[in-house]
Amino acid sequence: MVLFANVGTTQTKFPNRSITIVVPTPPGGGTDSFARYIAQGLTAKFGQAVIVENKAGGNGSIAAEYVARAAPDGYTILLGYTATHGISPALLKQKYDPIKDFEPIGMIAISPTLLVVNNAIPAKNTKELIAYIQSKPNMISYASAGNGSAPHFAGELFKLATGTDVLHIPYKGAAPAVMDTISGTTQLMFPSVYTAYPQVSAGKLRALGIAGEKRSKVMPQVPTLAEQGLLEVSVEQWYALFAPAKTPQAVIRMLNEEMNLILKDPAVEKKIEDQGAEVETGTPEQLKLFVAKEAERWKNVIAKTKITAN
Repeated sequence: MVLFANVGTTQTKFPNRSITIVVPTPPGGGTDSFARYIAQGLTAKFGQAVIVENKAGGNGSIAAEYVARAAPDGYTILLGYTATHGISPALLKQKYDPIKDFEPIGMIAISPTLLVVNNAIPAKNTKELIAYIQSKPNMISYASAGNGSAPHFAGELFKLATGTDVLHIPYKGAAPAVMDTISGTTQLMFPSVYTAYPQVSAGKLRALGIAGEKRSKVMPQVPTLAEQGLLEVSVEQWYALFAPAKTPQAVIRMLNEEMNLILKDPAVEKKIEDQGAEVETGTPEQLKLFVAKEAERWKNVIAKTKITAN
Protein backbone atom coordinates (compact mmCIF):
# COMPACT_ATOMS: atom_id res chain seq x y z
CA MET A 1 0.00 0.00 0.00
CA VAL A 2 1.23 3.50 -0.81
CA LEU A 3 0.16 6.14 1.65
CA PHE A 4 0.76 9.88 1.51
CA ALA A 5 0.30 12.07 4.56
CA ASN A 6 0.36 15.84 4.55
CA VAL A 7 3.46 17.25 6.20
CA GLY A 8 3.47 21.03 5.84
CA THR A 9 3.04 21.77 2.15
CA THR A 10 4.70 18.57 0.92
CA GLN A 11 3.45 15.04 0.31
CA THR A 12 5.52 12.44 2.16
CA LYS A 13 5.28 8.69 1.79
CA PHE A 14 4.73 6.81 5.07
CA PRO A 15 6.91 5.32 6.30
CA ASN A 16 10.06 6.91 4.91
CA ARG A 17 12.20 6.21 7.99
CA SER A 18 12.33 3.83 10.95
CA ILE A 19 9.38 3.28 13.29
CA THR A 20 9.80 2.66 17.02
CA ILE A 21 7.49 0.44 19.05
CA VAL A 22 7.88 1.40 22.71
CA VAL A 23 7.34 -1.49 25.14
CA PRO A 24 6.55 -0.77 28.82
CA THR A 25 8.25 -3.92 30.13
CA PRO A 26 11.82 -5.30 30.13
CA PRO A 27 13.07 -7.46 27.24
CA GLY A 28 12.19 -11.12 27.25
CA GLY A 29 8.58 -11.24 28.46
CA GLY A 30 5.37 -11.82 26.57
CA THR A 31 4.70 -8.12 26.02
CA ASP A 32 8.16 -7.68 24.50
CA SER A 33 7.74 -10.79 22.32
CA PHE A 34 4.43 -9.58 20.89
CA ALA A 35 6.03 -6.26 19.94
CA ARG A 36 8.88 -8.06 18.18
CA TYR A 37 6.49 -10.22 16.12
CA ILE A 38 4.73 -7.07 14.92
CA ALA A 39 8.05 -5.27 14.33
CA GLN A 40 9.43 -8.11 12.21
CA GLY A 41 6.30 -8.23 10.08
CA LEU A 42 6.14 -4.47 9.55
CA THR A 43 9.84 -4.30 8.70
CA ALA A 44 9.34 -6.89 5.98
CA LYS A 45 6.26 -5.09 4.65
CA PHE A 46 7.53 -1.51 4.70
CA GLY A 47 11.19 -2.02 3.88
CA GLN A 48 11.96 0.29 6.82
CA ALA A 49 13.36 -0.79 10.17
CA VAL A 50 10.80 -1.16 12.95
CA ILE A 51 12.67 -0.97 16.24
CA VAL A 52 11.52 -2.23 19.64
CA GLU A 53 12.55 0.05 22.52
CA ASN A 54 11.94 -1.06 26.11
CA LYS A 55 11.02 1.62 28.66
CA ALA A 56 10.06 -0.30 31.77
CA GLY A 57 8.88 1.18 35.06
CA GLY A 58 5.96 2.86 36.75
CA ASN A 59 3.64 -0.09 36.08
CA GLY A 60 3.78 0.80 32.39
CA SER A 61 3.28 4.53 32.84
CA ILE A 62 6.80 5.64 31.85
CA ALA A 63 6.46 4.19 28.35
CA ALA A 64 2.84 5.33 27.98
CA GLU A 65 3.61 8.93 28.94
CA TYR A 66 6.62 8.96 26.60
CA VAL A 67 4.50 7.93 23.61
CA ALA A 68 1.63 10.23 24.58
CA ARG A 69 4.06 13.18 24.28
CA ALA A 70 5.70 11.96 21.06
CA ALA A 71 5.10 13.55 17.66
CA PRO A 72 1.75 12.35 16.24
CA ASP A 73 3.19 11.08 12.97
CA GLY A 74 3.09 7.28 13.34
CA TYR A 75 6.82 6.86 13.88
CA THR A 76 6.55 6.33 17.66
CA ILE A 77 3.88 3.89 18.82
CA LEU A 78 3.14 2.05 22.06
CA LEU A 79 2.50 -1.56 22.83
CA GLY A 80 0.02 -0.83 25.58
CA TYR A 81 -1.61 -3.35 27.86
CA THR A 82 -3.86 -3.74 30.87
CA ALA A 83 -1.61 -1.66 33.11
CA THR A 84 -0.99 1.29 30.77
CA HIS A 85 -4.61 1.87 29.77
CA GLY A 86 -6.57 0.32 32.62
CA ILE A 87 -4.84 -0.03 35.97
CA SER A 88 -2.18 2.70 36.13
CA PRO A 89 -4.33 5.69 35.05
CA ALA A 90 -6.92 4.80 37.69
CA LEU A 91 -4.43 3.88 40.40
CA LEU A 92 -1.57 6.34 40.01
CA LYS A 93 -3.25 9.55 38.77
CA GLN A 94 -1.03 9.58 35.70
CA LYS A 95 0.01 12.59 33.65
CA TYR A 96 -1.65 11.07 30.60
CA ASP A 97 -5.22 10.18 29.73
CA PRO A 98 -5.61 6.62 28.38
CA ILE A 99 -8.33 7.74 25.98
CA LYS A 100 -7.70 11.39 25.07
CA ASP A 101 -3.92 11.12 24.63
CA PHE A 102 -3.87 8.14 22.25
CA GLU A 103 -5.17 6.97 18.90
CA PRO A 104 -5.99 3.24 19.13
CA ILE A 105 -4.46 1.16 16.34
CA GLY A 106 -5.62 -2.35 17.14
CA MET A 107 -5.73 -5.25 19.55
CA ILE A 108 -3.02 -7.92 19.48
CA ALA A 109 -3.83 -10.60 22.06
CA ILE A 110 -5.50 -11.45 25.36
CA SER A 111 -4.11 -13.66 28.13
CA PRO A 112 -6.02 -14.43 31.33
CA THR A 113 -4.42 -14.73 34.72
CA LEU A 114 -4.24 -18.16 36.29
CA LEU A 115 -4.64 -19.28 39.89
CA VAL A 116 -1.69 -21.52 40.75
CA VAL A 117 -0.60 -23.05 44.04
CA ASN A 118 2.58 -24.54 45.44
CA ASN A 119 2.68 -28.34 45.20
CA ALA A 120 2.67 -28.62 48.99
CA ILE A 121 -0.89 -27.26 49.03
CA PRO A 122 -3.23 -30.28 48.88
CA ALA A 123 -6.09 -28.46 47.14
CA LYS A 124 -7.14 -29.70 43.69
CA ASN A 125 -9.81 -27.03 43.09
CA THR A 126 -10.89 -23.67 44.49
CA LYS A 127 -13.41 -25.17 46.94
CA GLU A 128 -10.63 -27.22 48.53
CA LEU A 129 -8.27 -24.24 48.45
CA ILE A 130 -10.74 -22.02 50.28
CA ALA A 131 -11.22 -24.67 52.95
CA TYR A 132 -7.45 -25.08 53.28
CA ILE A 133 -6.90 -21.33 53.68
CA GLN A 134 -9.62 -21.18 56.33
CA SER A 135 -7.93 -24.01 58.23
CA LYS A 136 -4.63 -22.10 58.31
CA PRO A 137 -5.48 -18.61 59.61
CA ASN A 138 -2.72 -16.02 59.09
CA MET A 139 -0.46 -18.63 57.51
CA ILE A 140 -1.19 -18.35 53.76
CA SER A 141 0.24 -15.70 51.45
CA TYR A 142 0.05 -14.92 47.76
CA ALA A 143 2.76 -13.41 45.56
CA SER A 144 2.32 -10.72 42.93
CA ALA A 145 4.47 -8.91 40.38
CA GLY A 146 4.15 -5.75 42.48
CA ASN A 147 1.62 -3.38 43.98
CA GLY A 148 -1.01 -2.47 41.42
CA SER A 149 -0.12 -5.29 39.04
CA ALA A 150 -2.75 -7.54 37.47
CA PRO A 151 -1.78 -10.49 39.75
CA HIS A 152 -2.24 -8.18 42.75
CA PHE A 153 -5.76 -7.24 41.68
CA ALA A 154 -6.65 -10.85 40.96
CA GLY A 155 -5.51 -11.82 44.44
CA GLU A 156 -7.57 -9.11 46.10
CA LEU A 157 -10.66 -9.96 44.04
CA PHE A 158 -10.19 -13.59 45.09
CA LYS A 159 -10.09 -12.56 48.75
CA LEU A 160 -13.28 -10.51 48.36
CA ALA A 161 -15.09 -13.27 46.51
CA THR A 162 -14.11 -16.02 48.96
CA GLY A 163 -14.05 -14.10 52.24
CA THR A 164 -10.56 -15.41 52.95
CA ASP A 165 -7.67 -13.54 54.53
CA VAL A 166 -4.50 -14.13 52.49
CA LEU A 167 -1.41 -11.97 52.95
CA HIS A 168 -0.17 -10.13 49.86
CA ILE A 169 3.59 -10.31 49.19
CA PRO A 170 4.61 -7.97 46.34
CA TYR A 171 7.73 -8.63 44.26
CA LYS A 172 9.60 -6.62 41.66
CA GLY A 173 8.31 -8.55 38.69
CA ALA A 174 6.57 -11.84 37.96
CA ALA A 175 9.69 -14.03 37.71
CA PRO A 176 10.82 -13.80 41.37
CA ALA A 177 7.21 -14.07 42.52
CA VAL A 178 6.78 -17.32 40.62
CA MET A 179 10.06 -18.70 41.95
CA ASP A 180 9.06 -18.04 45.55
CA THR A 181 5.67 -19.64 44.97
CA ILE A 182 7.41 -22.73 43.62
CA SER A 183 9.74 -22.83 46.64
CA GLY A 184 6.90 -22.40 49.12
CA THR A 185 7.94 -18.99 50.44
CA THR A 186 4.47 -17.96 49.24
CA GLN A 187 1.68 -20.44 48.64
CA LEU A 188 -0.32 -19.15 45.69
CA MET A 189 -0.29 -16.61 42.88
CA PHE A 190 -2.25 -15.25 39.89
CA PRO A 191 0.36 -14.96 37.11
CA SER A 192 -0.53 -14.70 33.43
CA VAL A 193 -0.95 -17.98 31.58
CA TYR A 194 2.17 -16.99 29.62
CA THR A 195 4.23 -16.76 32.83
CA ALA A 196 2.82 -19.85 34.54
CA TYR A 197 2.40 -22.32 31.67
CA PRO A 198 6.03 -23.59 31.59
CA GLN A 199 6.05 -24.12 35.36
CA VAL A 200 2.68 -25.87 35.37
CA SER A 201 3.71 -28.06 32.44
CA ALA A 202 6.89 -29.00 34.30
CA GLY A 203 4.88 -29.98 37.37
CA LYS A 204 6.39 -27.24 39.54
CA LEU A 205 3.05 -25.50 40.15
CA ARG A 206 -0.57 -26.72 40.14
CA ALA A 207 -3.18 -24.78 38.19
CA LEU A 208 -6.60 -24.51 39.83
CA GLY A 209 -8.48 -22.04 37.67
CA ILE A 210 -8.44 -19.54 34.80
CA ALA A 211 -9.32 -16.00 35.90
CA GLY A 212 -10.91 -15.12 32.57
CA GLU A 213 -14.10 -15.44 30.57
CA LYS A 214 -13.18 -18.74 28.92
CA ARG A 215 -10.75 -21.62 29.19
CA SER A 216 -7.28 -21.28 27.71
CA LYS A 217 -6.47 -23.07 24.46
CA VAL A 218 -3.09 -24.13 25.84
CA MET A 219 -4.60 -25.42 29.12
CA PRO A 220 -8.13 -26.55 28.15
CA GLN A 221 -8.30 -28.96 31.07
CA VAL A 222 -8.19 -26.12 33.61
CA PRO A 223 -11.68 -24.77 34.41
CA THR A 224 -12.38 -21.06 34.79
CA LEU A 225 -12.92 -19.63 38.24
CA ALA A 226 -16.42 -18.66 37.09
CA GLU A 227 -17.16 -22.35 36.45
CA GLN A 228 -16.19 -22.92 40.07
CA GLY A 229 -18.52 -20.23 41.37
CA LEU A 230 -16.11 -17.28 41.58
CA LEU A 231 -17.82 -15.04 39.02
CA GLU A 232 -16.10 -11.76 39.95
CA VAL A 233 -12.51 -13.01 39.83
CA SER A 234 -11.68 -12.20 36.20
CA VAL A 235 -8.47 -10.39 35.33
CA GLU A 236 -7.39 -10.68 31.72
CA GLN A 237 -4.16 -9.18 30.48
CA TRP A 238 -4.56 -7.69 27.02
CA TYR A 239 -2.09 -6.17 24.56
CA ALA A 240 -2.66 -3.58 21.84
CA LEU A 241 -0.96 -0.91 19.73
CA PHE A 242 -1.52 2.82 20.23
CA ALA A 243 -0.22 6.00 18.58
CA PRO A 244 -0.16 9.53 20.03
CA ALA A 245 -3.42 11.49 19.77
CA LYS A 246 -3.90 13.35 16.46
CA THR A 247 -1.87 10.85 14.45
CA PRO A 248 -3.42 10.98 10.93
CA GLN A 249 -6.20 8.45 10.49
CA ALA A 250 -4.68 7.29 7.19
CA VAL A 251 -1.58 6.21 9.11
CA ILE A 252 -3.69 4.52 11.82
CA ARG A 253 -5.67 2.61 9.18
CA MET A 254 -2.54 1.45 7.42
CA LEU A 255 -0.89 0.22 10.62
CA ASN A 256 -4.11 -1.53 11.69
CA GLU A 257 -4.45 -3.29 8.35
CA GLU A 258 -0.84 -4.47 8.30
CA MET A 259 -0.72 -5.64 11.92
CA ASN A 260 -3.95 -7.62 11.46
CA LEU A 261 -2.40 -9.39 8.47
CA ILE A 262 0.69 -10.20 10.55
CA LEU A 263 -1.44 -11.61 13.39
CA LYS A 264 -3.39 -13.79 10.96
CA ASP A 265 -0.18 -15.50 9.86
CA PRO A 266 -0.51 -19.07 11.27
CA ALA A 267 3.15 -19.07 12.37
CA VAL A 268 2.73 -15.86 14.36
CA GLU A 269 -0.59 -17.01 15.81
CA LYS A 270 1.01 -20.24 17.00
CA LYS A 271 3.91 -18.37 18.64
CA ILE A 272 1.44 -16.22 20.56
CA GLU A 273 -0.72 -19.19 21.56
CA ASP A 274 2.38 -21.09 22.70
CA GLN A 275 2.90 -18.25 25.18
CA GLY A 276 -0.55 -18.74 26.68
CA ALA A 277 -2.27 -15.87 24.89
CA GLU A 278 -4.85 -15.78 22.11
CA VAL A 279 -4.72 -13.50 19.08
CA GLU A 280 -7.45 -10.86 19.13
CA THR A 281 -7.63 -8.58 16.10
CA GLY A 282 -10.07 -5.77 15.37
CA THR A 283 -10.56 -2.19 14.25
CA PRO A 284 -9.33 1.02 15.90
CA GLU A 285 -12.95 1.82 16.77
CA GLN A 286 -13.38 -1.49 18.57
CA LEU A 287 -10.21 -0.92 20.57
CA LYS A 288 -11.37 2.58 21.51
CA LEU A 289 -14.62 1.22 22.96
CA PHE A 290 -12.75 -1.58 24.73
CA VAL A 291 -10.30 0.83 26.40
CA ALA A 292 -13.14 3.08 27.57
CA LYS A 293 -14.80 0.08 29.24
CA GLU A 294 -11.49 -1.04 30.75
CA ALA A 295 -10.77 2.41 32.20
CA GLU A 296 -14.18 2.49 33.87
CA ARG A 297 -13.92 -1.10 35.07
CA TRP A 298 -10.58 -0.56 36.77
CA LYS A 299 -11.83 2.55 38.54
CA ASN A 300 -14.60 0.39 40.00
CA VAL A 301 -12.24 -2.46 40.89
CA ILE A 302 -9.87 -0.09 42.68
CA ALA A 303 -12.76 1.41 44.62
CA LYS A 304 -13.93 -2.09 45.60
CA THR A 305 -10.53 -3.56 46.54
CA LYS A 306 -9.12 -0.31 48.00
CA ILE A 307 -5.74 -1.14 46.47
CA THR A 308 -3.15 1.64 46.56
CA ALA A 309 0.13 2.03 44.71
CA ASN A 310 2.15 1.75 47.94
